[in-house]
Amino acid sequence: MRKILIAAFGFFTINLITAQEYQFKTIKDIENSQVKSQGRTGTCWSFSTTSFLESEIMRLTGKQIDLSEMYTVRNTYSDKANNYLYRQGKAQFSEGGLGHDVINSVAKYGLVPEQVFTGLDLGYDKHNHAEMVAILKAMLDAYVKNPAKQLSPKWKKATEGVLDVYLGKNANEFTFEGKKYTPKTFAEYVKIEPANYITLTSFNHAKMYDRFILNIPDNFSNGAFYNVSLDELVSVTESAIEKGYTIELDCDVSEKTFSSKSGVAIIPAISSESKKGLKEIVKEKKITPSFRQTEFENFNTTDDHLMHIVGLVEDQKGNKYFKVKNSWGTNQGNNGYVYMSIPYFKLKTISVLLHKDAVSSNLQEKLDIKK
Repeated sequence: MRKILIAAFGFFTINLITAQEYQFKTIKDIENSQVKSQGRTGTCWSFSTTSFLESEIMRLTGKQIDLSEMYTVRNTYSDKANNYLYRQGKAQFSEGGLGHDVINSVAKYGLVPEQVFTGLDLGYDKHNHAEMVAILKAMLDAYVKNPAKQLSPKWKKATEGVLDVYLGKNANEFTFEGKKYTPKTFAEYVKIEPANYITLTSFNHAKMYDRFILNIPDNFSNGAFYNVSLDELVSVTESAIEKGYTIELDCDVSEKTFSSKSGVAIIPAISSESKKGLKEIVKEKKITPSFRQTEFENFNTTDDHLMHIVGLVEDQKGNKYFKVKNSWGTNQGNNGYVYMSIPYFKLKTISVLLHKDAVSSNLQEKLDIKK
């Protein structure tokens, strides 16, 4: 009995020694704006990319400016309505979008500060677009059916009226820090040049180093992606962070091992260690391009959330993680940030959007990106 007790004590001691709860050390932390909440909306694409642009403004000008997410959302809803009607209802009309939709909006409509356009009624501090989108969709479906057998020219005015009521009338001219701007001159003031931003991805079904339209549900605007190898996708992202550039990230967060509560995202090598891996270091799966492709084609990897990569950390074993800024508020995980392992990034990333200068000259040449 004594021998059994000693053996049991020894086993318990070994487990205590081998179990390693996460201890993270910062490698690189790039200045970024405060974590916000997207509320009850599907507008992570605007919150993440707007946060990315805020960091770009800090990098380019040294200024900290709170940009309006909802100004972009409001104008993008107009574009979605046009697209949906012109395609006779055979297109996506929802709250979702992608990072390039924000860049497209900047090119077309410019930018405004948060104080100019909040998208909220007075006295409210939470966004909720469910009712508005349902109404817009019902209106557009009615116009597509064309019950009068002649589409009313009022359809555009009617849909814009709904957006005016729920989000507010568009800003045309405003004053910021004592000077007058239009949305386009303000975008110039903060030095955001849409042509400087590119989107990278990595999939086997497209030609390597080619630019192609990735057919995913939220790509309503048919945005084009540069296709690179999986190792290059990781190295570009890591190198960009090390050089002081942040990155917008589109990825799948449906895995149980993506935990905003625990503040980590991992891909355990053994599925039974999924729960344990949210608290302790576990061995992770080796991610190959073919496995990544299979998970995408099985719809186990989908474009369900966009976030903002703002740094790098490592655990006590030297494993690296991207520091990812979420838009679900500050009361989760690491004050609203998630530490995403390299294996998780390799498997679950749909794409990254970044400034073209963050890409090495060698890869720029392969992709034929003009400087």
